[in-house]
Parts: sequence; C-alpha cells; structure tokens
Amino acid sequence: METSSTSPTSIASRLGVGSGIDMVGLAEDLARAQFEPKQQRLENRSEVLERQISLASTLRNMLSTFAGSLGDRVRNGDLSAQPTIANASVARVSAPIGTSGKGTYSLEVTRLAKAQTLAGPAYTASTDTVGSGQLTIRFGETSTGAFTADGSKAAVVVDVAAGATLDDVARAINAKNAGVTAYVSQTTAGAQLVMKGEQGLQNGFVLEATEDASDPGLANLAWAPGGDPARLIGASGDAAYTLDGLARTSASNTIDGAAPGLSLELTATNAGAPTQIGFGNPKAAVTSAMNDIVGALNEIAAELNSATDPLTGDLARDFGARALRREFSALGSKIIMPNAPDGTPRTLAELGLAIQRDGTFRLDSARLEQALTSDPEAVAAMFTPGINGIFATFDKIARNNAISTDPGSLAGSVTRYTDLSKATQEDLAELSEKQEALRASMVARFAKSDSRVSASQSTLSFLQSQIDVWNAQRN
Repeated sequence: METSSTSPTSIASRLGVGSGIDMVGLAEDLARAQFEPKQQRLENRSEVLERQISLASTLRNMLSTFAGSLGDRVRNGDLSAQPTIANASVARVSAPIGTSGKGTYSLEVTRLAKAQTLAGPAYTASTDTVGSGQLTIRFGETSTGAFTADGSKAAVVVDVAAGATLDDVARAINAKNAGVTAYVSQTTAGAQLVMKGEQGLQNGFVLEATEDASDPGLANLAWAPGGDPARLIGASGDAAYTLDGLARTSASNTIDGAAPGLSLELTATNAGAPTQIGFGNPKAAVTSAMNDIVGALNEIAAELNSATDPLTGDLARDFGARALRREFSALGSKIIMPNAPDGTPRTLAELGLAIQRDGTFRLDSARLEQALTSDPEAVAAMFTPGINGIFATFDKIARNNAISTDPGSLAGSVTRYTDLSKATQEDLAELSEKQEALRASMVARFAKSDSRVSASQSTLSFLQSQIDVWNAQRN
C-alpha cells in the first residue's frame, strides 16, 4: 500500500528526530497483519469461483456446439437413406424430413402441371386509366371454349376506383393474395395486364367486370371462354405421371409423400421412357456419424471427469456437473425412440454406444454393424430432426443445461458462481477500505506519539546540556 513520502513522521525520521521509528511503515504493517488472513481467504475464494465459472461455461458451450453440429448434419439429410433418380432431368427427388425410404420405383411423367396465364388488351401505357367498378375472379377448369366453376373456391372481388390506372389494377389484384398474381408487361403491342394463377386444373380462372356507368371502360379487361382466344396464353392443368406403373395426377409439380420416404418435384416429361428411383444405403454415413458422436462425447466426458474429480476437481460438488455425469451414465439405456416398432433399435446402446467404467464412451462396431444389417431404415430413422431420436436427445441435454434459472444445470451453476464472485469482489473492496481506514488512523495516532517523544527528547537534550555546563563550571 503506497504512502506519501512527505508525511511528517517520515520527515522526522529522516532528520534523526522523534523516536527514530518509521511510524507509517509500522501502521501499514499492523493494518495489513490484521486484515491479511481474511483478504487471502477472499482472494483464494475468488480464484476458485473464476475457475468454476470457466469450467461450467466450457462444458455448457461444448454441449451446445456438439448438439448444433449434430443438428446441422441431421438436417442435411446425409444420415438417412436418400433417394436418387437415374434421369435427373425428369424430377428432383428427396426424402421428407423425419422419413426414410427403401426399395426402387419406376417413374414416367406424361404431363407437367401448368398454371393459367391470361393477358389483357393493349393500352398505350401502364398509366392509362381503365375505368372504375369491380372485377370478379372466378376459379375452375378453363379452356378457350369452356369454363367449369369450382364451387369449393370463393370468387374474389377487386374494387377499382375512379381514375385507376393499369398499374393500380395490378396492385389491387396482388393485394388480395387470392392465388392470382398480376403485373403490367410493356409488349410490342403496348402495355398489357398479365394475370397468372396457381398450378392445377381447378386453378384456372375467368375475369368478370361490373362497370361504373359514369366511368366506363373496365369491361375491356374482362375475359371468359369464347372471348379473344389469343388472350389465354396458357391454360391450367394437372400433372400426369405413373409411379410403378400406376397412373396418378397432381395439381402441383411438387408432390410430397409420393411414396414412403419419397417426395418429387417434376421438371420434365419422359413419356415412353420410364426412369428408376432408388434409395442408397446409409451404412457408411451412420457409421461415420456414430464414430463422430463417440469422439465428441469423449471430449466432453474428459473435461467433465477432470472438473468433477473428488480430490482436485473444482466442480466436484457442483449440482449441474454431477447431474450431467448421471445423464451421461444413462445414455446407453435411455429409450430415445419410444414409438419405434418392436424389434427395431430404440436406444443408443443398440447402435453400439458403450459406456466404460471411467465415464468415457466407446463404439461397439460389431453391434452397430448388426443393427445396420438387420434394419438399416430403422437405424436411419433415429437420425432425424423430430421430437425423438439421437439429435433430439442431445439437443434436449444441451438446452436443459443452458437454462440459467435451473440450479441443477450448468448455466444455473454459472449464474450462481457469478453471483458469488461478485459478492466476493464486493467483500474484498470493503475489506480494503477498512484496512486503509485503520492504517490512516494508526498513522495519525503514531504521529502524535512521535511528536510527544520528540518533545521529550528535546527537553532531555536541554537538561543534559545544562548538566554538562554545570559540571564544567564546577571543575
């Protein structure tokens, strides 16, 4: 603790007057001696708390990183049997999230689903006014010669105000969000309103107009079969295809669940030339994933074992760390696929995850091989982003340990140690203030004592000199 080099007691000491004792140094030593044991205890406690915060945070972050990486891999789909198609120009194939497929399929596409496209009459510019009133869009099966309304779909009424332009009409149609979009195209003939429906035969439409008699012109936009056939740029239609020789239709080219574990996005026709769809074996991807999982768990387990060592671990008595150890020890036998059919894998142990006596993990390759051989689809189903399975299990562990309000979680431990560390720092600050106050008080008292000693020494010196004079005179 620093002291002023110009204090009276130091000056007196340097001049050789007073008691000759460094009163400031003495005050500092006495104050330090009184508070040092408690200060050392608080500093030691602060160091331990900082290590506990660091260890609990590290474990929590390792869990979060592991779960996040596993989730990315599961969502990318390389851990389930993915479909492939021989003629990739005909369709894009995929496995819906949470599903797995097997076997082979034959696909022949004879017609793609189409959306109706309708063009309006030509205007000079998109800013031309079109009259006012109402436009009514009715849905159903449409061709150049006939219209069959779809009674399950309500008509859409679009209000057109006086002074509205072609651009205004396009915006009003889009504002309805009713399955028809519109824009104005500047063609060689002029500005034309273009309206497009959704894919599917029943998503065709006709356009009716109810004019305001005082502001005519809106009827020019109306169209129905029997009108100008050149305005029907494309009629709506369903996709037609056969899967394994069975004829099917679809209102959309995107077909979810065309077969178990198989979704299609039709992109071209291949009439007369069926193509094959098959599922790959997930064995290599699953084996790689299980090795990675065991490796990641061992990294966390090594950190956890060190932190909870009964003799040297700073988290030996920590609630969150001990809870995680218990959870890790039960990982193998925990049922993570409660709805799996009888006889299919339901636990990590059945995929070869073995827990050793020291709390670390190893992969039983023979057991994993057996599971992959007997039921590869069931194994792949455990690697899905659903509410059950491998990812859900580790994601739940990571999320639970990130809840700062739970005293039994690692995040709860971090919160508790952080609060204790803050309180310890406050105690150290308060102790420092008390030590300084005691030192200042002692310096003041010792200065007075030193002054009195100095006065006494002056008196003694005077008396001694007088005695010496007297003795000299007597001689």
